[in-house]
Amino acid sequence: MHRFLSNNRDELVARCKLKVAQRPLRAATAKQLAHGVPMFLDQLTRTLVAENNDDAAASIAISGPSGGDSLALSEIGVSATAHGKELLNLGYTVDQVVHDYGDLCQAITDLAFERDAPFAVGEFRTLNRCLYNAIADAVTEFSSQRDALLLVQQTAGEKQRLGFLVHELRNSQGTATLAVRALELGNMQIGGATGAILKRSLSTLGLLISRATAEVRGEGSDQRQTFSVATFIVDVELAARLDPNMKAAVFEVRAVDPGLAVHANRDLLHAALANLLQNAFKFTRKDSLVTLNAYAFGEHVLIDVEDHCGGLPPGGAAKMFVPFKPNDDGRAGLGLGLSIARQSIEADEGALTVRDVPNSGCVFTISLPRQALQ
Repeated sequence: MHRFLSNNRDELVARCKLKVAQRPLRAATAKQLAHGVPMFLDQLTRTLVAENNDDAAASIAISGPSGGDSLALSEIGVSATAHGKELLNLGYTVDQVVHDYGDLCQAITDLAFERDAPFAVGEFRTLNRCLYNAIADAVTEFSSQRDALLLVQQTAGEKQRLGFLVHELRNSQGTATLAVRALELGNMQIGGATGAILKRSLSTLGLLISRATAEVRGEGSDQRQTFSVATFIVDVELAARLDPNMKAAVFEVRAVDPGLAVHANRDLLHAALANLLQNAFKFTRKDSLVTLNAYAFGEHVLIDVEDHCGGLPPGGAAKMFVPFKPNDDGRAGLGLGLSIARQSIEADEGALTVRDVPNSGCVFTISLPRQALQ
């Protein structure tokens, strides 16, 4: 068999490449798969030569004993391990790892039948041993690396969800604190507009905690409702005017058609719009205008927040909604709040976009399906 493999090496590799090319999603280069079929074929040939020379130690060192060796990898084990890792990095599945070695076995069997090349039973036994060991080591490494990758992804996802929760809890707690201070300093009644802001902030805190509790329990809930956009904007304006950063800006709220309505989670939409306004107050130029405008556009309701921050740096709009990736102009923390806002709005079948106005500012737009006011 070892002479047959040496004499027909190129033909066997070509047949394996053809089989690989016929399977979907296999675009790896020969360099990327260097630890695959060609190397295994050479190792199999050397194993057969060693056994033909009655050198059992060399045979085991190259291809390992039957059943493999968990304490020390053979040459085949080392290259198969690297091959399994490469296939994972290329986005392949575990069955494709097995198919790579199965292709070679099929190619050898087919070509031997075509050439009428007889093999001894012992040689077939060696071929099977090499295949089993290579497949086992490749699949073991593939699975190990995949599990490690999934753990990293899961940890990152948990970190992001925790970051979102903390961010929103902090915002609601901050608004509630500002409302309490305003009530104390102004000696106002709790039943007024500022008291309503305090109650809504506390309600949002409760909602966030309930959502987190439901997620831990594996439960879901739909807390959307149809409500007036005009009334909603009034509530948002009252809360926004408590923001200490607003003192450096001129805040203008345009009149809203009282007939406009949307179907959404009101508290989460309020939090999303509050994030947009906080960013606008923080980054707009001193004494410049921040505008809040809600209006109908076809079958949608659009809510614009426009500032005069001077515009975005090159590529800033593309990174604006990526969590934990602030812009290059020092706007640390910008990405997390906007990412949360976009997720909340998309959960209500809406969209959040940003338009850069060069040398002037930004316009953030929330788009939601328009509903009939009941």
